[in-house]
Amino acid sequence: MFADPRIAYLGPTGTNSETVAHRFGERWDRPQWLPTSTIAQVLHSVAQGEADYGVVPVENSLEGSVTTTLDLLWRLPDLYIQQGLILPIAHVLISHCTELKQVQRVYSHPQALGQCQYWLEEHLPHVPWLPTRSTSEAVQYVQQEAGAAAIASPRAAGDVPILAVDLAADNLTRFWVIGTNAHRQGSHTTLAFSVPENAPGALVRALAHFAQAGINLSRIESRPTRRSLGEYFFSVDLEGAQCQPRIAQALAALAQETSCLRNYGSYTIAPVEIPAALAE
Repeated sequence: MFADPRIAYLGPTGTNSETVAHRFGERWDRPQWLPTSTIAQVLHSVAQGEADYGVVPVENSLEGSVTTTLDLLWRLPDLYIQQGLILPIAHVLISHCTELKQVQRVYSHPQALGQCQYWLEEHLPHVPWLPTRSTSEAVQYVQQEAGAAAIASPRAAGDVPILAVDLAADNLTRFWVIGTNAHRQGSHTTLAFSVPENAPGALVRALAHFAQAGINLSRIESRPTRRSLGEYFFSVDLEGAQCQPRIAQALAALAQETSCLRNYGSYTIAPVEIPAALAE
């Protein structure tokens, strides 16, 4: 592992992923920043050894889980969660238009469009939404097209005016820092598993081990395995570290009830305090 690591994230400059990546990277003197075009590229770069860490969003308080992250962690081997970071999200509408009635189309990442859907339906009800690979990429369209607007962070605006602010209240996104080292200590543990057969009681039997041990599950979600219709894996966050005996015992018992069990490790979750240099 490099003393000053390579950290991949969804770029380009101005994305919320970049903000979190820089916050995580503050502990080193000269980390190497690796912006990518997609969340998938972030995880593949870590899996292939091209990056030491990857910063990816996993859950938003308004839109729910980022399924690309959950699905790829299930498919890619030997990836583990190093830390969880929670970022308050501030979305603004960026445009050269001077009035909302001049806006003809709105660009942004699908997650950001979903987070701001109520504002868009109220203020721009007849304007089409066009997805981009990142919020910062959306600003590039604004610079090229008359009548275009973008939803992004204030920092991504650059020289383009901000037409509206506060598009989505109480908006928080949880990010995971992904690496190749498994950890056994922390406040949370994340795992994913599939059950041997789609039969009554199969999931209950698997989860019963946590209930019997008094372990709280803070998130559980089913996702298609992409192998057969009706076949799913389950992604679970639990409170506690796997070094704790009751959690270690529950995980050992769970392994007997599952056809595939992926343990992404234990980790801590912390709020992101945005440095002044990145807040503008």
